[in-house]
Amino acid sequence: SKPPWSDSFAVLSFVIRAVISSSYKMLSIFAAVLFICCVTSLRHCTPGIVNSARFRIAELQSSATESITLDYSKNVMNTYGRYPLAISHGKGCFLYDLEGKQYLDMAAGIATCCLGHAHPGLAAAVSKQMMQVHHCSNLYYIPVQSQLAKWLVDHSCADKAFFCNSGAEANEAAIKLARKYAHTKLNLTFPVIITAVSSFHGRTLTAITATGQSKYQKDFGPLTPGFEYVEYNNIEQLKELVASINSRGGGQGLAAIMMESLQGEGGIRPGDKAFFQEIRKICSETGAVMIMDEVQTGMGRTGKIWGYENLEIEPDVFTSAKALGGGVPIGSMCCKEKFNVFGPGDHASTYGGNPLACAAGMAVTEAFEKDNLVENANLRGEQLRGLCRELQQEYPQIIRDVRGWGLISGLELQDTAPISAADVTLKLMQAGVLVVPAGPKVVRFVPPLIISEAEVRQAMQQVKLAIQQLVEVAKL
Repeated sequence: SKPPWSDSFAVLSFVIRAVISSSYKMLSIFAAVLFICCVTSLRHCTPGIVNSARFRIAELQSSATESITLDYSKNVMNTYGRYPLAISHGKGCFLYDLEGKQYLDMAAGIATCCLGHAHPGLAAAVSKQMMQVHHCSNLYYIPVQSQLAKWLVDHSCADKAFFCNSGAEANEAAIKLARKYAHTKLNLTFPVIITAVSSFHGRTLTAITATGQSKYQKDFGPLTPGFEYVEYNNIEQLKELVASINSRGGGQGLAAIMMESLQGEGGIRPGDKAFFQEIRKICSETGAVMIMDEVQTGMGRTGKIWGYENLEIEPDVFTSAKALGGGVPIGSMCCKEKFNVFGPGDHASTYGGNPLACAAGMAVTEAFEKDNLVENANLRGEQLRGLCRELQQEYPQIIRDVRGWGLISGLELQDTAPISAADVTLKLMQAGVLVVPAGPKVVRFVPPLIISEAEVRQAMQQVKLAIQQLVEVAKL
């Protein structure tokens, strides 16, 4: 059959002949006819053309994803088990891949993008600062750094702040501070720091030593000496270990107890008030430093500015990162004046507290105060866990527990369940929802603190569907 545009070409040919014969009247008539024919023809052929174009664009985008994957395999060290997903851009609580698929982000860069993606206030603050001065040495005074330090001091139990670039660095700073305090104030020559089994404090050598999980320490020995571990929330075990450490003599003694207010990588396990109040008592009696790792739980994540507020205690030192910059790299270690033993040259960071990172931090703090993000974390967290518990009632043989504070929640699967957290994560990714496992059997939800009621409901509808489908497949 003739292509739909063949008659149009015949008309066009006649028009050309009319032009040659200078018959302008005829040209006008047939130009109009040509226009009508072309519009009619395109109306018939446009769906095919558009579909073909769409297919080609998708094909090119798919090729782009494959190209990126290949480039990674050639050039990037294989330190992550990456999902087959290449992110193009984001807006609010949503991310988009190179194929244009939309994902509801319930991971937030692992509890980092507290303001979501492309937040206008954060973008404006960083852009403005970039046009002024983005970095200078800490040998000079940086006004925006002092502003952020003041906010941290005014909104916590701390008196002083030190800035760095990440959670691991913040924890390293806290450990160094505790050791110097032990040497100079407690007269210890071999200070010991107690941390918890199943904890996570970072990836540097000392931070993985502080981390009470052997899988992170394997093949990296010899580890930093001076760390011992207790079961999280186990008061009796803690008392026994403290007594053992302080009875050894030879310059050994308890320098610090370092804990997360809620264990994140350890399975979204909230701390018990009694356990942390015992830690507070021990540290007050022995002079040891009480350190709280607030890297994942700080900055409103738990429904309070700091996770330790849920436990009704005040630490001597606490660390922060992740949400502090809303995704721009920054970390901080904050302490009470009594433990402020660092002097010039004791600790430093080239990039720590630079104008760009601190401008991001100030934009985050302004959003907290303007948009009531802590209150939203409480409301949306209760909503999310409520929906998880409804799902638990429907699938008691699959879901063992639901727990968390604010907008850090864990849905724990039964040990006997035929599905894993990784299975749920992948199924949800296919459905357009991003979550992160917290161990083999815990699905972690740490969305942006700006998430809405409708978005929580949308995510949980997909969680329900994913579990339903996975259970049905497991029965086959």
